[in-house]
Amino acid sequence: MPFGTRDAKQLYGIDAWGNDYFDVNAKGHLTVHPLRDARSVDVHDLLGRLKRRKVRFPFVLRFPQMLGARVNEIFDAFDHAIREFGYPQAYRGVFPIKVNQLEPVVADLVRAGRDRGMGLEAGSKAELTVALQHDIASDSLIVCNGYKDEAYVRLALRGRTLGRNVVLIAEKPQEIDLIASVAERMGIEPRIGVRIRLRTRGSGKWERSSGPSAKFGFTTQELLDAIDTLKRYDMLDALCMIHFHAGSQITQIKRIKNAVKEGARIYAKMQAEGCHLEYLNVGGGLGVDYDGSHSSYEASMNYSVQEYANDVVYAVQEICDAENVPPPTLVSESGRALVAYHSMLVCEVKSQNAETRNGKLIVPADAHESVVELFEIWKGMTRKNHREYLHDAEEMRDEILDSFQLGYLSLRDRALTERLMRRIGNQALKYAKAERFVPEEFEQLERRLVTKYIANFSVFQSIPDSWALDQLFPVVPIHRLDERPTVEATLCDVTCDSDGEIDRFVDLRDVKDSLPLHELDDGESYYVAVLMIGAYQDVLGDYHNLFGRVDEAHVVLTKSGQPRVIHASRGDEAQDVLRLFGHDPDAMVEALREHVDDEVKARRMSRANARRALAEYKAALADYTYLDFD
Repeated sequence: MPFGTRDAKQLYGIDAWGNDYFDVNAKGHLTVHPLRDARSVDVHDLLGRLKRRKVRFPFVLRFPQMLGARVNEIFDAFDHAIREFGYPQAYRGVFPIKVNQLEPVVADLVRAGRDRGMGLEAGSKAELTVALQHDIASDSLIVCNGYKDEAYVRLALRGRTLGRNVVLIAEKPQEIDLIASVAERMGIEPRIGVRIRLRTRGSGKWERSSGPSAKFGFTTQELLDAIDTLKRYDMLDALCMIHFHAGSQITQIKRIKNAVKEGARIYAKMQAEGCHLEYLNVGGGLGVDYDGSHSSYEASMNYSVQEYANDVVYAVQEICDAENVPPPTLVSESGRALVAYHSMLVCEVKSQNAETRNGKLIVPADAHESVVELFEIWKGMTRKNHREYLHDAEEMRDEILDSFQLGYLSLRDRALTERLMRRIGNQALKYAKAERFVPEEFEQLERRLVTKYIANFSVFQSIPDSWALDQLFPVVPIHRLDERPTVEATLCDVTCDSDGEIDRFVDLRDVKDSLPLHELDDGESYYVAVLMIGAYQDVLGDYHNLFGRVDEAHVVLTKSGQPRVIHASRGDEAQDVLRLFGHDPDAMVEALREHVDDEVKARRMSRANARRALAEYKAALADYTYLDFD
């Protein structure tokens, strides 16, 4: 049967994980729908425009309007839940800067969320300086998390004098004394929150960040001691927020409900202790469905944004009604859910192992008789004999390679054997998959036959969580999606590290060890995109092999529905990355110049070659750290 774009969407799971932000058009091109409507950006058609702006591969595409769409989706979900349950207080969303600290991302979120009352969360002094200078609404929150010293506390209190709604969250008991004493000396009334340590644990990859053994949070006794300390300072009224964190990327809604119920119960009991709390901050954890399975798997979530909001609002209201205390303003710090979708990495694939290509295979007349016999096995394989013939071929291959080791076969015979074995394996695998039950040996065979495509990017720089945490990200070709892919492949990056490879891919029922991709056409480029990388990847990337940050382009849709590149930035040059690690490019050039002069004086190099060597060295220092496939 012919292969079409509908088949491609099903094969790559686009409708499952795309959340209406991604699609495939009639040309077989990946499209992005930043506003979740009919208007779209054709990613492949955009390449020509980006090349004219000197954007180089690999590059990151950002869609600022998608950030606005995510802000509205989360706020709308809470507003809907508040109306449905008659909740008497409001919702205040907060973006944790640590999730993506890039200035354009934070600025776009602030603009998108200003009218909705969205605030910012800082986990360090540096992040607090970012939060304080942004034009957020006067009643929007600036939540100060993380361990603190006096300078951090003083800066936050100065923010209060600027009219900012800054809340200092105490992460450990000593910080209550620190905040209160500094505020007393400065004569500034603080706003204080306390992070509580829940018994409830989250779920998924980061569940250890919550529960009784969590790094942060007050025990129940420490919470009572904090109340007594604030009473001594006559600052109990400054305690306005209870905060907890059940984990990042929580996969099970049941864990969220249990955490919110426990947090709300503590909130209510603190009211009974004389605390006039205003906010209940349920922290982060709102998941992103990276694989589209809508399950409790670590790369997914078994709930929707609306279900999340409903359960938070309902649980808090239920507890407050039962305890007869006034409900709090609700706060969440849903960083991953806000920014994950908005960016993608586009990279170019340029190489494929020769033996994996499906060209014509000819056995010459002078080939060794064992190689000819292997060729006959391939030609004679059928669905009925494929398992037997595969075993015969494997035995024959071992004999051939032993003969090569003893010097009886040529290099050409060995090369032909390797190519034949790949053809035999692929043919046997095809027959095996047509059977009702696939033997385990064929599953192992399939893993061995996977083709390695070389893509111009660094796993460690652009998607570090893929390497460090086995995080799954959707990977899709941006074109040829109206053609059936015929190659099972993994994506190897251009670093010299064997870990620099994407070899785990999203699937609705499993985690795949390979991705269906297209046969590479000679002389034509092939492009793939790694999607949903907006959370954490920009700030965690490292510089393995001194590959630096990549080029970027920010794309929006105009009112007429046309894509427009509003910003393009250059990635790191080699000299930029070298400076990060203490090298001095100017001194390096001077050192090479001295060496070249010595070579010329010794007549081991001509002056013309010396000039060329020095010029090319300078050019390399000023060049992009990635490869130029053009």
